[in-house]
Amino acid sequence: MSADQENGAIGEDALASIPRIGTKLNSLWLRRTYHFAEFGRGVAVHYSCDIRRSTSPEIRLGDDVYLAPDVWIDVAPGSPGLEPKIVIGSGSAIGRRSTISARNQITLEADVLLAPSVLILDHNHEGSNIEKRTQTPGVPGGGRIFIGRNCWLGIGCVIACASGDLNLGRNSVVGANAVVTQSFPPFSVIAGNPAKLIKMYDQQSGKWVRADEQHA
Repeated sequence: MSADQENGAIGEDALASIPRIGTKLNSLWLRRTYHFAEFGRGVAVHYSCDIRRSTSPEIRLGDDVYLAPDVWIDVAPGSPGLEPKIVIGSGSAIGRRSTISARNQITLEADVLLAPSVLILDHNHEGSNIEKRTQTPGVPGGGRIFIGRNCWLGIGCVIACASGDLNLGRNSVVGANAVVTQSFPPFSVIAGNPAKLIKMYDQQSGKWVRADEQHA
Protein backbone atom coordinates (compact mmCIF):
# COMPACT_ATOMS: atom_id res chain seq x y z
CA MET A 1 0.00 0.00 0.00
CA SER A 2 1.38 3.42 -0.95
CA ALA A 3 1.71 6.25 1.56
CA ASP A 4 -1.18 8.11 -0.08
CA GLN A 5 -3.39 5.01 0.04
CA GLU A 6 -2.45 4.36 3.65
CA ASN A 7 -3.21 7.95 4.67
CA GLY A 8 -6.53 7.78 2.81
CA ALA A 9 -7.45 4.54 4.56
CA ILE A 10 -6.54 5.99 7.94
CA GLY A 11 -8.61 9.11 7.26
CA GLU A 12 -11.59 7.07 6.11
CA ASP A 13 -11.41 4.83 9.18
CA ALA A 14 -11.14 7.84 11.46
CA LEU A 15 -14.26 9.42 9.96
CA ALA A 16 -16.14 6.12 10.06
CA SER A 17 -15.46 5.84 13.79
CA ILE A 18 -17.33 9.06 14.60
CA PRO A 19 -20.86 7.56 14.29
CA ARG A 20 -19.75 4.53 16.33
CA ILE A 21 -18.47 6.79 19.09
CA GLY A 22 -21.74 8.76 19.01
CA THR A 23 -23.76 5.55 19.29
CA LYS A 24 -21.64 4.33 22.19
CA LEU A 25 -21.99 7.61 24.07
CA ASN A 26 -25.72 7.72 23.42
CA SER A 27 -26.12 4.15 24.67
CA LEU A 28 -24.23 5.01 27.86
CA TRP A 29 -26.39 8.10 28.33
CA LEU A 30 -29.58 6.11 27.95
CA ARG A 31 -28.38 3.43 30.35
CA ARG A 32 -27.49 5.91 33.07
CA THR A 33 -30.23 8.52 32.77
CA TYR A 34 -33.32 6.68 31.42
CA HIS A 35 -35.31 4.24 33.53
CA PHE A 36 -35.82 1.32 31.17
CA ALA A 37 -37.57 -1.81 32.44
CA GLU A 38 -34.39 -3.52 31.22
CA PHE A 39 -31.34 -2.28 29.33
CA GLY A 40 -29.19 -5.32 28.68
CA ARG A 41 -25.46 -5.71 28.23
CA GLY A 42 -24.05 -4.69 24.89
CA VAL A 43 -27.12 -2.70 23.81
CA ALA A 44 -26.32 -0.18 21.04
CA VAL A 45 -28.79 2.61 20.27
CA HIS A 46 -27.85 4.99 17.45
CA TYR A 47 -27.89 8.63 18.54
CA SER A 48 -30.59 9.50 15.98
CA CYS A 49 -33.14 7.07 17.47
CA ASP A 50 -36.32 8.50 18.99
CA ILE A 51 -37.17 7.15 22.45
CA ARG A 52 -38.96 9.38 24.96
CA ARG A 53 -37.61 9.39 28.49
CA SER A 54 -41.18 9.25 29.88
CA THR A 55 -41.90 5.94 28.11
CA SER A 56 -38.56 4.23 28.83
CA PRO A 57 -39.91 2.39 31.95
CA GLU A 58 -42.27 0.54 29.59
CA ILE A 59 -39.48 -0.66 27.28
CA ARG A 60 -37.33 -3.75 27.80
CA LEU A 61 -34.17 -4.31 25.74
CA GLY A 62 -32.29 -7.61 26.09
CA ASP A 63 -28.56 -8.17 25.70
CA ASP A 64 -26.82 -7.15 22.45
CA VAL A 65 -29.87 -5.42 20.97
CA TYR A 66 -29.06 -2.98 18.16
CA LEU A 67 -31.22 -0.03 17.09
CA ALA A 68 -30.08 1.42 13.75
CA PRO A 69 -30.32 5.11 12.71
CA ASP A 70 -33.69 6.86 12.86
CA VAL A 71 -35.54 4.05 14.63
CA TRP A 72 -38.62 5.19 16.57
CA ILE A 73 -39.67 3.23 19.66
CA ASP A 74 -43.04 4.57 20.81
CA VAL A 75 -45.53 3.80 23.57
CA ALA A 76 -48.99 5.26 22.96
CA PRO A 77 -50.37 7.66 25.58
CA GLY A 78 -52.68 6.10 28.13
CA SER A 79 -51.38 2.56 27.68
CA PRO A 80 -52.96 0.28 30.31
CA GLY A 81 -51.21 -1.90 32.90
CA LEU A 82 -47.76 -1.88 34.46
CA GLU A 83 -46.04 -4.54 32.33
CA PRO A 84 -43.53 -3.47 29.67
CA LYS A 85 -45.26 -2.52 26.44
CA ILE A 86 -42.28 -3.15 24.14
CA VAL A 87 -39.98 -6.13 24.68
CA ILE A 88 -37.04 -6.66 22.32
CA GLY A 89 -35.20 -9.91 22.95
CA SER A 90 -31.46 -10.49 23.11
CA GLY A 91 -29.56 -10.39 19.85
CA SER A 92 -32.35 -8.64 17.94
CA ALA A 93 -31.53 -5.86 15.46
CA ILE A 94 -33.95 -3.14 14.34
CA GLY A 95 -33.23 -1.75 10.87
CA ARG A 96 -32.96 1.96 10.11
CA ARG A 97 -36.14 4.05 9.89
CA SER A 98 -38.20 1.28 11.48
CA THR A 99 -41.03 2.05 13.91
CA ILE A 100 -42.36 -0.01 16.81
CA SER A 101 -45.44 1.57 18.40
CA ALA A 102 -47.32 -0.20 21.20
CA ARG A 103 -50.39 0.42 23.30
CA ASN A 104 -50.78 -3.03 24.85
CA GLN A 105 -47.68 -5.11 24.15
CA ILE A 106 -45.31 -5.91 21.31
CA THR A 107 -42.82 -8.69 22.00
CA LEU A 108 -39.88 -9.66 19.82
CA GLU A 109 -38.16 -12.81 21.01
CA ALA A 110 -34.40 -13.33 20.71
CA ASP A 111 -32.54 -12.86 17.41
CA VAL A 112 -35.37 -11.19 15.50
CA LEU A 113 -34.04 -9.11 12.60
CA LEU A 114 -35.82 -6.17 11.00
CA ALA A 115 -34.80 -4.73 7.64
CA PRO A 116 -35.13 -0.96 7.11
CA SER A 117 -38.50 0.82 7.23
CA VAL A 118 -40.46 -1.90 9.03
CA LEU A 119 -43.61 -0.84 10.93
CA ILE A 120 -44.94 -2.85 13.90
CA LEU A 121 -48.15 -1.44 15.37
CA ASP A 122 -50.58 -2.98 17.88
CA HIS A 123 -53.27 -0.28 17.64
CA ASN A 124 -54.93 2.16 15.27
CA HIS A 125 -55.68 5.84 15.68
CA GLU A 126 -59.32 6.61 16.34
CA GLY A 127 -61.08 7.74 13.17
CA SER A 128 -64.74 7.76 14.15
CA ASN A 129 -65.11 11.53 13.77
CA ILE A 130 -64.37 12.12 10.10
CA GLU A 131 -65.32 15.80 10.37
CA LYS A 132 -62.50 16.60 12.76
CA ARG A 133 -58.87 15.56 12.51
CA THR A 134 -56.41 16.42 15.25
CA GLN A 135 -52.68 16.03 15.71
CA THR A 136 -53.31 13.87 18.78
CA PRO A 137 -56.12 11.47 17.81
CA GLY A 138 -57.50 8.97 20.29
CA VAL A 139 -56.14 5.43 20.45
CA PRO A 140 -58.68 2.57 20.63
CA GLY A 141 -58.10 -0.71 22.47
CA GLY A 142 -55.84 -2.43 19.95
CA GLY A 143 -54.31 -5.91 20.31
CA ARG A 144 -51.05 -7.65 21.14
CA ILE A 145 -48.21 -8.77 18.86
CA PHE A 146 -45.77 -11.62 19.48
CA ILE A 147 -42.93 -12.33 17.05
CA GLY A 148 -41.07 -15.58 17.66
CA ARG A 149 -37.34 -15.98 17.83
CA ASN A 150 -35.12 -15.89 14.75
CA CYS A 151 -37.72 -14.26 12.50
CA TRP A 152 -36.71 -12.04 9.57
CA LEU A 153 -38.92 -9.09 8.59
CA GLY A 154 -38.19 -7.76 5.11
CA ILE A 155 -37.83 -4.14 4.06
CA GLY A 156 -40.95 -2.00 4.24
CA CYS A 157 -43.22 -4.68 5.71
CA VAL A 158 -46.04 -3.88 8.14
CA ILE A 159 -47.14 -5.97 11.14
CA ALA A 160 -50.42 -4.50 12.40
CA CYS A 161 -52.93 -5.77 14.96
CA ALA A 162 -56.09 -3.73 15.61
CA SER A 163 -57.56 -6.25 18.09
CA GLY A 164 -56.88 -9.66 19.62
CA ASP A 165 -53.53 -11.40 19.33
CA LEU A 166 -51.21 -11.60 16.34
CA ASN A 167 -48.57 -14.31 16.65
CA LEU A 168 -45.79 -14.80 14.12
CA GLY A 169 -44.15 -18.16 14.75
CA ARG A 170 -40.42 -18.59 15.16
CA ASN A 171 -38.04 -18.84 12.21
CA SER A 172 -40.55 -17.17 9.88
CA VAL A 173 -39.71 -14.85 6.99
CA VAL A 174 -41.87 -11.86 6.01
CA GLY A 175 -41.35 -10.62 2.46
CA ALA A 176 -40.62 -7.04 1.50
CA ASN A 177 -43.62 -4.69 1.68
CA ALA A 178 -45.91 -7.42 3.02
CA VAL A 179 -48.83 -6.34 5.24
CA VAL A 180 -49.40 -8.86 8.04
CA THR A 181 -52.68 -8.58 9.97
CA GLN A 182 -53.16 -12.19 11.13
CA SER A 183 -51.19 -14.94 12.85
CA PHE A 184 -48.95 -17.44 11.06
CA PRO A 185 -47.33 -20.67 12.35
CA PRO A 186 -43.60 -21.22 12.88
CA PHE A 187 -41.33 -21.73 9.86
CA SER A 188 -43.55 -19.72 7.52
CA VAL A 189 -42.65 -17.66 4.47
CA ILE A 190 -45.20 -14.85 4.13
CA ALA A 191 -45.67 -12.28 1.38
CA GLY A 192 -48.22 -9.97 -0.20
CA ASN A 193 -50.84 -7.38 0.77
CA PRO A 194 -52.68 -8.75 2.60
CA ALA A 195 -49.97 -11.24 3.52
CA LYS A 196 -50.52 -14.89 2.67
CA LEU A 197 -48.65 -18.07 3.48
CA ILE A 198 -46.30 -18.92 0.59
CA LYS A 199 -44.12 -21.69 1.99
CA MET A 200 -43.60 -23.70 5.17
CA TYR A 201 -40.63 -25.73 6.32
CA ASP A 202 -41.38 -29.44 6.44
CA GLN A 203 -39.28 -30.92 9.23
CA GLN A 204 -39.75 -34.49 8.02
CA SER A 205 -38.34 -33.85 4.55
CA GLY A 206 -36.06 -31.01 5.61
CA LYS A 207 -37.35 -28.87 2.74
CA TRP A 208 -39.38 -25.71 2.22
CA VAL A 209 -42.73 -26.68 0.72
CA ARG A 210 -45.21 -24.40 -1.01
CA ALA A 211 -48.45 -23.94 0.91
CA ASP A 212 -50.59 -25.24 -1.97
CA GLU A 213 -48.45 -28.39 -2.19
CA GLN A 214 -49.00 -29.22 1.48
CA HIS A 215 -52.75 -29.52 0.94
CA ALA A 216 -52.50 -31.26 -2.43
